[in-house]
Amino acid sequence: MSFNLLSEPIRKFIRDKGWEQFRPIQTAAISKILESSNNFILISRTASGKTEAAFLPILSKVNFREEGIQVLYISPLIALINDQFNRIEDLSKNLDVTITKWHGEANKTQKEKLIKQPNGIVLITPESLEAMFINKPFNVKLLFSNLKYVVIDEIHSFIGTDRGIQLQSILSRLEKENNNLFSVVGLSATMSEENSFREVKEFTGNVDKTKILIDRTPKNINVLFRFFKNEKEELSLELLKDLYKTTKDNKVLIFPNSRGRAEEVAVKLKKISEKVKGHLNYFSHHSSVDKEVREYVEYFAKNNRQNFCIACTSTLELGIDIGTVDDVIQIDATNSIASLIQRVGRSGRKEGKTSNLYLYATNEWSLLQSVACWLLYKDGFIEPPHKNVKPYDIFIHQALSITKGHSGIKLTNLINQLKDNSAFKYIEILEIEEILYHLIKIDFLEKLQDEVIIGVEGEKVVNSRDFYSVFKTEENFKVINAGNTIGEIPFSPQIVEDENILLSAKIWKIKFVDNKTKKIEVIPTKDGKKPMFFGISATIHQKVREKMMEVLYNQSNYDFLDESSLDEIETLQKDFSVFKIQDLRTNRMLLIADKDLRFFTFTGTRINRTIQLLLNVSNVKNILEESSSSFDIELSKDEFILKWNALSSLISNIDAHIYNLLSTHSSLLGFSKWGKYLPNKYQVEILKNNYFDIENTKEFITKINIVYNK
Repeated sequence: MSFNLLSEPIRKFIRDKGWEQFRPIQTAAISKILESSNNFILISRTASGKTEAAFLPILSKVNFREEGIQVLYISPLIALINDQFNRIEDLSKNLDVTITKWHGEANKTQKEKLIKQPNGIVLITPESLEAMFINKPFNVKLLFSNLKYVVIDEIHSFIGTDRGIQLQSILSRLEKENNNLFSVVGLSATMSEENSFREVKEFTGNVDKTKILIDRTPKNINVLFRFFKNEKEELSLELLKDLYKTTKDNKVLIFPNSRGRAEEVAVKLKKISEKVKGHLNYFSHHSSVDKEVREYVEYFAKNNRQNFCIACTSTLELGIDIGTVDDVIQIDATNSIASLIQRVGRSGRKEGKTSNLYLYATNEWSLLQSVACWLLYKDGFIEPPHKNVKPYDIFIHQALSITKGHSGIKLTNLINQLKDNSAFKYIEILEIEEILYHLIKIDFLEKLQDEVIIGVEGEKVVNSRDFYSVFKTEENFKVINAGNTIGEIPFSPQIVEDENILLSAKIWKIKFVDNKTKKIEVIPTKDGKKPMFFGISATIHQKVREKMMEVLYNQSNYDFLDESSLDEIETLQKDFSVFKIQDLRTNRMLLIADKDLRFFTFTGTRINRTIQLLLNVSNVKNILEESSSSFDIELSKDEFILKWNALSSLISNIDAHIYNLLSTHSSLLGFSKWGKYLPNKYQVEILKNNYFDIENTKEFITKINIVYNK
């Protein structure tokens, strides 16, 4: 029995809590972690006890009387660290274990105490760990040389991302400082066997030593789609009234797809509630809202018995504990099935409770995409993580970090360290040397005989606080009212005096914009002037688009759709019935109008971008409409088909086409913080791997047969 395998202090904790039995993932993890030194990835739905599954056996197994930090917990969010700190502290209450938070907002005295006497458990973000390697290189060995376990929470949020490559590199560097091999335990609610297991095993640095423990217990979900057609930027009054009726008597999270929409929802629902004398607990929660305000919202939700409604973005997608949530609302299609799974998991968190999910769509394509995502979710599909075999841009960041941390290093040692790093194992030695010599050329590194140090230009970026992170941070202006910080908003030319903005569930009028200090003075307003919106772009997986097309030609009875949603889907199906599709995999539709064509690709965003590049090279005037995955073309049918059939021949020279595009559109590299410092040919490689999709585009163009309506 798993209970008997645990140490007595942990058994006492369980008895005191009155737990009658373990969850499936806990039962599996306790015995496996206790009996071996393997790496483990624990996969089970949200609120299934993964944190306890990891820490109950780790706390039983590790001897915390040994010197040095014994357990390192790594989280993608500071808020999640603060939340998990209390949880881990509770689990450890019968043990003499020091638990320390280490991030930019953590207590300095506790950090200093840890450096003087390293021990216990440390909770940290990748960026703070990076900063430790750079600023306290001599302490890293002292702190982590006896490390036994690294627990990575929400590990799926790292896999396939630049931040994940950074963390993988840091773990590899951490191994070199360790006397023995530490074990990695990853926690995730959103991974599928089909497409993620190999990647997550590689992430730990040791595929053979990494085992997957997965609980496939399904989650009961009540789902209902609602459709309110809307041609305007703002949500319709009908949708908002329906949304208010649905949510007014419950504890609710509402997920729009942008910060601006979250603010609109919070403000307008509160207005409706004020009019009908309902509760006034309407909040917004996203990265632009001030940290203290976000923390208050989280505290209110967790500790107040009153009903509430929080309009939020991905900031509440991950596992921050906000207590019981009755319903989750999604406004317009999620950008991924993984995101949908995380959001659904926020409700019905108590054992045996059903989750309630309402999906509101405001246009036909969003509705179709929502249906496709839901069907794929029921099929068990989750988008595979993006595979970045040669992350040249993150390589630059880590090369600078290692050089800075050593205060100069022999060039041969730097090359060897980078080559031995599991994050860069596919980057060839000649490529490593070429990039490092380029950094010397642009004065990011300076060569002194056989050593390199940070160069003059390199110092400018390495000494910036922003250096520790590999993701780009937008230029934000602080929003202030009467000396109090409300939050931050991204800068845009539309931010001028007398305009209104939405922030922290209120409407504010801009009184003064200080471009030098990046501050915006505002006052509350109710003048009726429409506030500005801030949107986002998304990358949609090709499987989602293919499922959208399948829905158009599938006469299944979707019992989760309300009458309006069903009518809209049937209208779309009727519109597309003019195309006689024989094979959903190889047929695509060409709509012939009077003067123009519309070509529906129903494929992923990155393939569409590549097709557009090739069309532009072919001098075909086109406009990509991403929501419908279609191109508006200014050609005759015959001319277009001729051009289409010739596209695949252009792919052989794709590097030159991308290079030419990059020379006139340098902003294409805007997604990569460090890509602009690479030699040109490696910038092209980054675009090929992260922005375009060359191989799948070639396959797509080759197999597609065009079906037209006339």
